[in-house]
Amino acid sequence: MTDVVKVLVVDDHAMFRRGVRAELDADPTVSVVAEAEDVETAVAAISSQRPDVVLLDVHLPGGGGVEVMRRAPGPLFLALSVSDAAEDVIGTIRGGARGYVTKTITGPELVAAIHRVATGDAVFSPRLAGFVLDAFAGAIDVASVDEDLDRLTEREREVMRLIARGYSYKEVARELFISIKTVETHMSSVLRKLQLSSRHELTRWANDRRLL
Repeated sequence: MTDVVKVLVVDDHAMFRRGVRAELDADPTVSVVAEAEDVETAVAAISSQRPDVVLLDVHLPGGGGVEVMRRAPGPLFLALSVSDAAEDVIGTIRGGARGYVTKTITGPELVAAIHRVATGDAVFSPRLAGFVLDAFAGAIDVASVDEDLDRLTEREREVMRLIARGYSYKEVARELFISIKTVETHMSSVLRKLQLSSRHELTRWANDRRLL
């Protein structure tokens, strides 16, 4: 593909947006036409800039990535998220995304994924493709997972997944750009809402639901 692909970067962390933009700006085959930090600014940018591909975080203020796709259909959406949980992947694809990659992706890999989505291909990080296949084959009970997670806010879900994977509070704080005190507050809320008593129980709970 020789045409330059116009890209909108949507993420609520300014530092991450700057990093993605720097990676993409280094490649002449893509052009970042705008950035957005929440649902409202994303919808406005899609309307005004007409991007070819929208790099979309799953968890955003104002309703999340799925809400952006619902309100601003038209461009091709590629989810770029820290979350690799099954329900996020499945929900985002059902919402209209053409692909889903995690934030561990390299700059060149992201450029390649953008071009593949722009030409109509579906793109997934290797581990995530299995979630999609399992979901549509009925191997994952998405409804029951969603019911449990509905008790948590989007930020609590992010904290929950990282803690369940063995991250320390300090590592979670660095990953999500929040304070250690805020991590502790979210963790207490997660345990209370899910009626769990320790991070070990949380890890078992998340593993049983294939959220890790």
